[in-house]
Amino acid sequence: MQERFKKAEIIALHIGDFPAHHGTVSINSGKPDDIQKFLETHIPETNTDRIRIIEWRPSLNYYRESYAKLLSQVVQYIKRTDAVERTTAAFGKRWVRNFFKNIENIKDCLLYKETSVPVIITGSGPSLEKALPVIKNAQNRCLIIAASSSLTALYHNSICPDFIIATDGGSWALRHLYSRFRGKTLNETPSLALNLCAALPSQCASLRKLIINDGSLWQSIVLHKLALASVIIPQRGTVTASAVDLALILSGGNIYLAGMDFSFADIMTHVKPYNFDSLFWEQANRFTPFYSEIFSRSFLMSQGGSMDIYASWFKNQLDVWEKRIFYLGGSKLFNNGETLLESYLKSRGESKNLKNNFKTAGIKKTSSSLCEDGIQSLLCALKEPQYADKLKEELTALLFPREKTASEQDIKSALNEIAHNTRKASYG
Repeated sequence: MQERFKKAEIIALHIGDFPAHHGTVSINSGKPDDIQKFLETHIPETNTDRIRIIEWRPSLNYYRESYAKLLSQVVQYIKRTDAVERTTAAFGKRWVRNFFKNIENIKDCLLYKETSVPVIITGSGPSLEKALPVIKNAQNRCLIIAASSSLTALYHNSICPDFIIATDGGSWALRHLYSRFRGKTLNETPSLALNLCAALPSQCASLRKLIINDGSLWQSIVLHKLALASVIIPQRGTVTASAVDLALILSGGNIYLAGMDFSFADIMTHVKPYNFDSLFWEQANRFTPFYSEIFSRSFLMSQGGSMDIYASWFKNQLDVWEKRIFYLGGSKLFNNGETLLESYLKSRGESKNLKNNFKTAGIKKTSSSLCEDGIQSLLCALKEPQYADKLKEELTALLFPREKTASEQDIKSALNEIAHNTRKASYG
């Protein structure tokens, strides 16, 4: 096959112990984590439309269930990557603009040392309501990481998270973070764990920041140049997956998930209260009642397909993640963890003390603009042979999604335009 399709890259996935063919990348493993990492390494995220799966059907008769599981892993990876690719095409340029805009607002970075306390992660699914009393009782003895969409419900119940995690680059994501700065304000001040591509309101400049680097070459070059400490967490397409990755890094204790449903409770798509519901209440009238709008939204979300993709990914991850992840509030995906958490709280009476685990490091600006320094580091890297091809591939997908390869001059012009607009916004 390689002789017939000389330009094609062939990747072989074996269930048994087979020798690698000359010039062919292969792996002999049926473990989900090994397969996913292997595919992430060898299949660029921008090439999913050119992937073809070629099966050797006699293997199905021999390996049966193992073969079916391997094929399922590949199909799910392609679906998930395709969803990320479509999102990148729609929002890529906005992500880059957000990245450099947020860099200008960084005053300090958060350094961390692993703790051993349990971690509670909150999403905005309907089941979060059932878990809120448990979370409130445990908040002084657990590290709480909250997806920004769950903030309104947490603050409404007098729960202040230790970290707010934000990865969404869409402008609508700003509404979730407003809950931190409006209405009843609790005494505690959370830190912000963010991918710099996220959309943030200007008020977030006052929060301590733990920077998330998605592992891409372009982000790594800029953060290294500016000496900004970060934690590497790959993009998974959903903030809840990033939150779990972050929890595994920050703590060696058990992890409890709440509000990560990937499903609806009848027509209710999210916990109550939820920030976006106000938009529907404003538009509601006797011809389009509120619950009719909610029903339409739930139907459209269920038809989108992305929820099923990420639910399947989470199910597969259960076999990969360490056996210390549980659920609060009931879920089809995870084992119930209320009893285990309550046992911990009864046996450990002391409050969490995280002062020694997190330290703030100030930023020393070497010039008038971190944004301009960061963009110059990319322009210099484009001239380096070891970086140029990969960097062009990444930036083309973000800045020029309809093109296969953008020229160095086009990329330079786009980056300089972003620098100009960021500088204008800062001084305007």
